Amino acid sequence: MFDDLILLAKGGLMVYNGPVKTVEEYFTALGIHVPDRVNPPDHYIDILEGIVKPDSSAIKAKHLPVHWMLHNGYEVPSDMQDDVKEIGEQAPQFRSSSSTSGSPSPHCLPIRNAFAEERDRLEQRLSKPKDLSSRKTPGIFMQYKYYLGRVTKQRLREARLLMVDFLILGLAGICLGTIAKLSDKTFGMPGYIYTIIAVSLLCKIAALRSFSLERLQYFRERESGMSSLAYFLARDTIDHFSTVVKPIIYLSMFYYFNNPRSTIADNYIVLLALVYCVTGIGYTFAICFSPGSAQLCSALIPVVLTLLSTQKSTPTLIRRLCYSKWALEGFIIVNAKKYPGVWLITRCGLLFQSQFDIHNYKLCILILFMYGLFFRMVAFAAMILLKKR
Repeated sequence: MFDDLILLAKGGLMVYNGPVKTVEEYFTALGIHVPDRVNPPDHYIDILEGIVKPDSSAIKAKHLPVHWMLHNGYEVPSDMQDDVKEIGEQAPQFRSSSSTSGSPSPHCLPIRNAFAEERDRLEQRLSKPKDLSSRKTPGIFMQYKYYLGRVTKQRLREARLLMVDFLILGLAGICLGTIAKLSDKTFGMPGYIYTIIAVSLLCKIAALRSFSLERLQYFRERESGMSSLAYFLARDTIDHFSTVVKPIIYLSMFYYFNNPRSTIADNYIVLLALVYCVTGIGYTFAICFSPGSAQLCSALIPVVLTLLSTQKSTPTLIRRLCYSKWALEGFIIVNAKKYPGVWLITRCGLLFQSQFDIHNYKLCILILFMYGLFFRMVAFAAMILLKKR
Protein backbone atom coordinates (compact mmCIF):
# COMPACT_ATOMS: atom_id res chain seq x y z
CA MET A 1 0.00 0.00 0.00
CA PHE A 2 3.07 2.27 -0.07
CA ASP A 3 5.08 3.59 -3.02
CA ASP A 4 8.28 4.45 -1.14
CA LEU A 5 9.63 3.28 2.18
CA ILE A 6 11.96 5.01 4.63
CA LEU A 7 13.45 3.04 7.50
CA LEU A 8 15.35 4.84 10.24
CA ALA A 9 17.51 3.36 12.95
CA LYS A 10 18.02 4.80 16.42
CA GLY A 11 19.31 8.34 16.23
CA GLY A 12 17.60 9.01 12.90
CA LEU A 13 20.22 7.17 10.82
CA MET A 14 19.00 6.07 7.41
CA VAL A 15 18.65 2.33 6.90
CA TYR A 16 16.66 2.31 3.67
CA ASN A 17 15.12 4.97 1.45
CA GLY A 18 13.67 3.86 -1.84
CA PRO A 19 10.89 2.03 -3.67
CA VAL A 20 8.94 -0.71 -1.95
CA LYS A 21 9.61 -3.07 -4.86
CA THR A 22 13.35 -3.24 -4.15
CA VAL A 23 13.33 -3.32 -0.34
CA GLU A 24 13.22 -7.12 -0.07
CA GLU A 25 15.95 -7.48 -2.68
CA TYR A 26 18.21 -5.10 -0.74
CA PHE A 27 17.78 -6.79 2.64
CA THR A 28 18.01 -10.27 1.12
CA ALA A 29 21.40 -9.32 -0.29
CA LEU A 30 22.45 -8.43 3.26
CA GLY A 31 21.32 -11.83 4.52
CA ILE A 32 18.02 -10.75 6.11
CA HIS A 33 15.15 -12.96 4.94
CA VAL A 34 11.48 -12.38 5.74
CA PRO A 35 9.70 -15.38 7.32
CA ASP A 36 6.47 -16.71 5.87
CA ARG A 37 3.22 -14.93 6.75
CA VAL A 38 5.12 -11.83 7.96
CA ASN A 39 4.82 -8.35 6.46
CA PRO A 40 8.36 -7.36 5.25
CA PRO A 41 8.37 -3.74 6.58
CA ASP A 42 7.16 -4.93 9.97
CA HIS A 43 9.92 -7.56 10.08
CA TYR A 44 12.56 -4.94 9.31
CA ILE A 45 11.14 -2.56 11.92
CA ASP A 46 11.18 -5.35 14.51
CA ILE A 47 14.86 -5.94 13.73
CA LEU A 48 15.65 -2.24 14.13
CA GLU A 49 13.78 -2.14 17.46
CA GLY A 50 15.59 -5.23 18.71
CA ILE A 51 12.41 -7.31 18.94
CA VAL A 52 13.66 -9.82 16.35
CA LYS A 53 17.26 -10.78 15.64
CA PRO A 54 18.51 -11.22 12.05
CA ASP A 55 18.89 -14.74 10.73
CA SER A 56 22.57 -14.26 9.90
CA SER A 57 24.99 -13.79 12.78
CA ALA A 58 27.13 -11.56 10.54
CA ILE A 59 24.39 -8.91 10.44
CA LYS A 60 23.66 -6.66 13.40
CA ALA A 61 20.94 -4.03 13.65
CA LYS A 62 23.42 -1.31 14.60
CA HIS A 63 25.38 -1.95 11.39
CA LEU A 64 22.43 -1.46 9.03
CA PRO A 65 22.99 2.32 8.64
CA VAL A 66 26.62 1.64 7.70
CA HIS A 67 25.50 -0.93 5.13
CA TRP A 68 23.24 1.69 3.59
CA MET A 69 26.12 4.19 3.40
CA LEU A 70 28.39 1.63 1.77
CA HIS A 71 25.64 0.56 -0.61
CA ASN A 72 25.17 4.12 -1.89
CA GLY A 73 28.84 5.09 -1.80
CA TYR A 74 28.37 7.69 0.93
CA GLU A 75 31.21 8.79 3.16
CA VAL A 76 31.18 6.99 6.48
CA PRO A 77 31.63 9.36 9.47
CA SER A 78 34.75 8.99 11.54
CA ASP A 79 32.83 7.89 14.63
CA MET A 80 31.44 4.91 12.67
CA GLN A 81 34.75 3.65 11.28
CA ASP A 82 34.87 0.98 13.98
CA ASP A 83 31.58 -0.39 12.67
CA VAL A 84 33.05 -0.53 9.17
CA LYS A 85 36.00 -2.53 10.45
CA GLU A 86 33.70 -4.86 12.36
CA ILE A 87 31.61 -5.40 9.25
CA GLY A 88 34.75 -6.25 7.30
CA GLU A 89 35.80 -8.77 9.94
CA GLN A 90 32.40 -10.44 10.15
CA ALA A 91 31.60 -10.39 6.43
CA PRO A 92 34.64 -10.44 4.13
CA GLN A 93 32.50 -9.47 1.15
CA PHE A 94 32.18 -5.97 2.61
CA ARG A 95 35.87 -5.60 3.33
CA SER A 96 36.81 -4.28 -0.08
CA SER A 97 33.96 -1.77 -0.16
CA SER A 98 34.71 -0.56 3.33
CA SER A 99 38.40 -0.14 2.60
CA THR A 100 37.74 1.90 -0.53
CA SER A 101 34.74 3.94 0.51
CA GLY A 102 34.98 3.93 4.29
CA SER A 103 38.60 4.88 4.88
CA PRO A 104 40.15 6.69 1.89
CA SER A 105 43.60 8.22 2.00
CA PRO A 106 43.84 11.82 3.25
CA HIS A 107 45.11 13.04 -0.15
CA CYS A 108 42.13 11.61 -2.05
CA LEU A 109 39.46 12.77 0.40
CA PRO A 110 39.05 16.38 -0.92
CA ILE A 111 38.92 15.16 -4.51
CA ARG A 112 36.35 12.52 -3.65
CA ASN A 113 34.13 14.96 -1.76
CA ALA A 114 34.27 17.45 -4.63
CA PHE A 115 33.38 14.72 -7.11
CA ALA A 116 30.44 13.56 -4.96
CA GLU A 117 29.10 17.12 -4.65
CA GLU A 118 29.38 17.68 -8.41
CA ARG A 119 27.65 14.37 -9.08
CA ASP A 120 24.77 15.23 -6.77
CA ARG A 121 24.46 18.66 -8.38
CA LEU A 122 24.29 17.17 -11.88
CA GLU A 123 21.77 14.55 -10.81
CA GLN A 124 19.57 17.24 -9.29
CA ARG A 125 19.66 19.31 -12.49
CA LEU A 126 19.18 16.49 -14.97
CA SER A 127 16.66 14.38 -13.10
CA LYS A 128 12.99 15.27 -13.17
CA PRO A 129 11.50 13.96 -9.96
CA LYS A 130 7.79 13.45 -9.74
CA ASP A 131 5.87 16.08 -7.87
CA LEU A 132 4.26 14.16 -5.02
CA SER A 133 3.21 17.18 -2.99
CA SER A 134 -0.41 16.91 -4.16
CA ARG A 135 -0.62 13.16 -3.62
CA LYS A 136 -3.60 12.19 -1.48
CA THR A 137 -4.12 9.22 0.78
CA PRO A 138 -6.47 6.66 -0.84
CA GLY A 139 -10.05 6.75 0.36
CA ILE A 140 -11.72 4.23 2.63
CA PHE A 141 -13.09 2.12 -0.23
CA MET A 142 -9.72 1.94 -1.99
CA GLN A 143 -7.97 1.04 1.26
CA TYR A 144 -10.68 -1.55 1.92
CA LYS A 145 -9.88 -3.08 -1.46
CA TYR A 146 -6.16 -3.15 -0.69
CA TYR A 147 -6.71 -4.65 2.76
CA LEU A 148 -9.10 -7.20 1.29
CA GLY A 149 -6.42 -8.41 -1.10
CA ARG A 150 -3.78 -8.53 1.62
CA VAL A 151 -5.95 -10.43 4.10
CA THR A 152 -6.98 -12.86 1.36
CA LYS A 153 -3.33 -13.64 0.66
CA GLN A 154 -2.72 -14.11 4.38
CA ARG A 155 -5.61 -16.54 4.66
CA LEU A 156 -4.36 -18.49 1.65
CA ARG A 157 -0.96 -18.77 3.31
CA GLU A 158 -2.70 -20.00 6.46
CA ALA A 159 -4.82 -22.55 4.57
CA ARG A 160 -3.36 -25.42 6.58
CA LEU A 161 -4.31 -23.72 9.84
CA LEU A 162 -7.83 -23.15 8.52
CA MET A 163 -8.10 -26.81 7.53
CA VAL A 164 -7.08 -27.79 11.05
CA ASP A 165 -9.91 -25.62 12.43
CA PHE A 166 -12.38 -27.35 10.12
CA LEU A 167 -11.03 -30.77 11.10
CA ILE A 168 -11.37 -30.04 14.83
CA LEU A 169 -14.91 -28.76 14.28
CA GLY A 170 -15.81 -31.90 12.35
CA LEU A 171 -14.36 -34.12 15.08
CA ALA A 172 -16.37 -32.17 17.64
CA GLY A 173 -19.52 -32.88 15.63
CA ILE A 174 -18.69 -36.60 15.56
CA CYS A 175 -17.96 -36.80 19.30
CA LEU A 176 -20.96 -34.76 20.43
CA GLY A 177 -23.28 -36.51 18.01
CA THR A 178 -22.19 -39.83 19.49
CA ILE A 179 -22.29 -38.78 23.14
CA ALA A 180 -25.58 -36.87 23.10
CA LYS A 181 -28.22 -39.51 22.48
CA LEU A 182 -31.40 -38.14 20.92
CA SER A 183 -34.43 -38.37 23.19
CA ASP A 184 -37.94 -37.50 22.08
CA LYS A 185 -38.83 -36.40 25.61
CA THR A 186 -36.21 -33.65 25.62
CA PHE A 187 -36.28 -32.89 21.85
CA GLY A 188 -32.50 -33.31 21.74
CA MET A 189 -31.78 -30.53 24.24
CA PRO A 190 -28.56 -32.09 25.70
CA GLY A 191 -27.03 -32.38 22.23
CA TYR A 192 -27.88 -28.77 21.45
CA ILE A 193 -26.37 -27.59 24.74
CA TYR A 194 -23.13 -29.38 23.91
CA THR A 195 -23.26 -27.91 20.42
CA ILE A 196 -23.56 -24.34 21.70
CA ILE A 197 -20.63 -24.76 24.08
CA ALA A 198 -18.34 -26.47 21.57
CA VAL A 199 -19.07 -24.24 18.58
CA SER A 200 -18.85 -21.08 20.68
CA LEU A 201 -15.50 -22.08 22.16
CA LEU A 202 -13.90 -23.14 18.87
CA CYS A 203 -15.18 -20.18 16.86
CA LYS A 204 -14.17 -17.62 19.49
CA ILE A 205 -10.63 -18.97 19.72
CA ALA A 206 -10.37 -18.98 15.92
CA ALA A 207 -11.64 -15.38 15.80
CA LEU A 208 -8.86 -14.25 18.15
CA ARG A 209 -6.28 -14.72 15.39
CA SER A 210 -7.91 -12.04 13.25
CA PHE A 211 -6.76 -9.17 15.47
CA SER A 212 -4.56 -10.31 18.35
CA LEU A 213 -1.61 -11.40 16.17
CA GLU A 214 -1.26 -8.11 14.27
CA ARG A 215 -1.92 -5.55 16.96
CA LEU A 216 1.49 -3.92 16.64
CA GLN A 217 1.26 -3.79 12.84
CA TYR A 218 -2.15 -2.14 13.08
CA PHE A 219 -0.88 0.65 15.33
CA ARG A 220 2.01 1.30 12.95
CA GLU A 221 -0.29 1.53 9.94
CA ARG A 222 -2.82 3.67 11.78
CA GLU A 223 -0.11 6.19 12.64
CA SER A 224 0.83 6.36 8.96
CA GLY A 225 -2.70 7.39 7.96
CA MET A 226 -4.37 4.08 7.19
CA SER A 227 -8.13 3.77 7.75
CA SER A 228 -9.11 1.72 10.80
CA LEU A 229 -12.58 1.15 9.37
CA ALA A 230 -11.20 -0.31 6.13
CA TYR A 231 -8.81 -2.50 8.13
CA PHE A 232 -11.58 -3.84 10.38
CA LEU A 233 -14.15 -4.40 7.62
CA ALA A 234 -11.65 -6.20 5.40
CA ARG A 235 -10.69 -8.71 8.09
CA ASP A 236 -14.32 -9.23 9.07
CA THR A 237 -15.34 -9.73 5.43
CA ILE A 238 -12.76 -12.46 4.87
CA ASP A 239 -13.84 -14.17 8.11
CA HIS A 240 -17.38 -14.45 6.71
CA PHE A 241 -16.12 -17.41 4.67
CA SER A 242 -15.45 -19.35 7.87
CA THR A 243 -18.75 -18.13 9.32
CA VAL A 244 -20.64 -19.71 6.42
CA VAL A 245 -18.61 -22.92 6.11
CA LYS A 246 -18.15 -23.93 9.75
CA PRO A 247 -21.85 -24.66 10.46
CA ILE A 248 -21.96 -26.91 7.39
CA ILE A 249 -18.92 -28.90 8.52
CA TYR A 250 -20.21 -29.33 12.06
CA LEU A 251 -23.78 -30.26 11.12
CA SER A 252 -22.67 -32.71 8.43
CA MET A 253 -20.86 -34.71 11.12
CA PHE A 254 -23.39 -34.13 13.91
CA TYR A 255 -26.36 -35.24 11.81
CA TYR A 256 -24.66 -38.47 10.78
CA PHE A 257 -24.40 -39.67 14.39
CA ASN A 258 -27.35 -37.83 15.96
CA ASN A 259 -30.31 -37.51 13.63
CA PRO A 260 -32.80 -34.97 15.01
CA ARG A 261 -36.19 -34.55 13.39
CA SER A 262 -35.59 -30.93 12.42
CA THR A 263 -34.18 -30.24 8.97
CA ILE A 264 -30.52 -29.48 8.49
CA ALA A 265 -31.47 -26.17 6.83
CA ASP A 266 -33.29 -24.92 9.95
CA ASN A 267 -30.42 -25.94 12.20
CA TYR A 268 -27.92 -24.36 9.81
CA ILE A 269 -29.65 -20.97 10.08
CA VAL A 270 -29.53 -21.10 13.88
CA LEU A 271 -25.91 -22.24 13.91
CA LEU A 272 -24.97 -19.58 11.34
CA ALA A 273 -26.43 -16.88 13.58
CA LEU A 274 -24.60 -18.38 16.57
CA VAL A 275 -21.23 -18.42 14.77
CA TYR A 276 -21.73 -14.82 13.62
CA CYS A 277 -22.54 -13.82 17.21
CA VAL A 278 -19.58 -15.52 18.90
CA THR A 279 -17.15 -14.32 16.20
CA GLY A 280 -17.99 -10.73 17.13
CA ILE A 281 -17.44 -11.55 20.79
CA GLY A 282 -14.08 -13.09 19.88
CA TYR A 283 -13.09 -9.87 18.11
CA THR A 284 -13.85 -7.92 21.28
CA PHE A 285 -11.77 -10.25 23.43
CA ALA A 286 -8.85 -10.14 20.99
CA ILE A 287 -8.76 -6.33 20.95
CA CYS A 288 -9.49 -5.60 24.61
CA PHE A 289 -7.40 -8.28 26.32
CA SER A 290 -3.96 -9.81 26.02
CA PRO A 291 -3.75 -13.11 24.07
CA GLY A 292 -3.69 -15.26 27.20
CA SER A 293 -6.63 -13.52 28.85
CA ALA A 294 -8.58 -13.53 25.58
CA GLN A 295 -8.18 -17.30 25.22
CA LEU A 296 -9.24 -17.83 28.83
CA CYS A 297 -12.38 -15.72 28.34
CA SER A 298 -13.18 -17.52 25.09
CA ALA A 299 -13.07 -20.85 26.93
CA LEU A 300 -14.99 -19.84 30.06
CA ILE A 301 -17.69 -17.51 28.74
CA PRO A 302 -19.55 -20.14 26.61
CA VAL A 303 -19.69 -22.59 29.53
CA VAL A 304 -20.79 -19.98 32.07
CA LEU A 305 -23.46 -18.40 29.87
CA THR A 306 -24.85 -21.77 28.80
CA LEU A 307 -25.12 -22.93 32.42
CA LEU A 308 -26.83 -19.68 33.39
CA SER A 309 -29.32 -19.91 30.53
CA THR A 310 -30.31 -23.51 31.39
CA GLN A 311 -30.76 -23.06 35.15
CA LYS A 312 -34.31 -22.45 36.34
CA SER A 313 -33.10 -20.35 39.27
CA THR A 314 -31.42 -17.81 36.97
CA PRO A 315 -33.33 -14.49 36.83
CA THR A 316 -35.22 -13.92 33.61
CA LEU A 317 -33.33 -10.72 32.77
CA ILE A 318 -29.94 -12.44 33.02
CA ARG A 319 -31.16 -15.36 30.94
CA ARG A 320 -32.37 -13.02 28.22
CA LEU A 321 -28.96 -11.35 28.12
CA CYS A 322 -27.21 -14.67 27.44
CA TYR A 323 -26.78 -15.37 23.74
CA SER A 324 -26.76 -19.10 24.50
CA LYS A 325 -30.39 -18.84 25.66
CA TRP A 326 -31.52 -17.58 22.26
CA ALA A 327 -29.44 -20.15 20.40
CA LEU A 328 -30.83 -23.01 22.49
CA GLU A 329 -34.38 -21.72 22.08
CA GLY A 330 -33.92 -21.56 18.31
CA PHE A 331 -32.65 -25.15 18.18
CA ILE A 332 -35.47 -26.45 20.39
CA ILE A 333 -38.15 -24.59 18.42
CA VAL A 334 -37.12 -25.98 15.01
CA ASN A 335 -36.98 -29.48 16.49
CA ALA A 336 -40.23 -29.18 18.45
CA LYS A 337 -42.15 -28.16 15.32
CA LYS A 338 -41.45 -31.64 13.93
CA TYR A 339 -43.38 -33.26 16.80
CA PRO A 340 -47.07 -32.83 15.90
CA GLY A 341 -50.11 -34.86 16.89
CA VAL A 342 -49.71 -36.96 20.03
CA TRP A 343 -46.53 -35.05 20.92
CA LEU A 344 -48.34 -31.74 21.39
CA ILE A 345 -48.76 -32.15 25.15
CA THR A 346 -45.11 -33.16 25.61
CA ARG A 347 -44.00 -30.32 23.35
CA CYS A 348 -46.03 -27.70 25.18
CA GLY A 349 -44.84 -28.98 28.56
CA LEU A 350 -41.16 -28.81 27.62
CA LEU A 351 -41.49 -25.36 26.07
CA PHE A 352 -43.38 -24.06 29.10
CA GLN A 353 -40.87 -25.58 31.51
CA SER A 354 -37.97 -24.04 29.59
CA GLN A 355 -39.80 -20.70 29.17
CA PHE A 356 -39.57 -20.93 25.39
CA ASP A 357 -42.13 -19.70 22.86
CA ILE A 358 -42.58 -21.67 19.67
CA HIS A 359 -43.34 -18.46 17.78
CA ASN A 360 -39.98 -16.85 18.70
CA TYR A 361 -37.88 -18.57 16.03
CA LYS A 362 -37.33 -15.45 13.92
CA LEU A 363 -36.76 -13.40 17.08
CA CYS A 364 -34.00 -15.79 18.20
CA ILE A 365 -32.22 -15.51 14.86
CA LEU A 366 -32.56 -11.72 14.83
CA ILE A 367 -31.21 -11.33 18.37
CA LEU A 368 -28.18 -13.53 17.64
CA PHE A 369 -27.32 -11.47 14.56
CA MET A 370 -27.86 -8.25 16.50
CA TYR A 371 -25.52 -9.51 19.21
CA GLY A 372 -22.88 -10.21 16.56
CA LEU A 373 -23.29 -6.74 15.04
CA PHE A 374 -23.24 -5.07 18.46
CA PHE A 375 -20.02 -6.77 19.56
CA ARG A 376 -18.40 -5.91 16.24
CA MET A 377 -19.20 -2.27 16.91
CA VAL A 378 -17.76 -2.61 20.42
CA ALA A 379 -14.62 -4.24 19.02
CA PHE A 380 -14.16 -1.46 16.45
CA ALA A 381 -14.66 1.24 19.08
CA ALA A 382 -12.17 -0.49 21.37
CA MET A 383 -9.67 -0.73 18.53
CA ILE A 384 -9.92 3.04 18.01
CA LEU A 385 -9.94 4.10 21.66
CA LEU A 386 -7.55 1.70 23.34
CA LYS A 387 -3.95 2.82 23.27
CA LYS A 388 -0.97 0.73 22.27
CA ARG A 389 0.09 -1.60 25.05
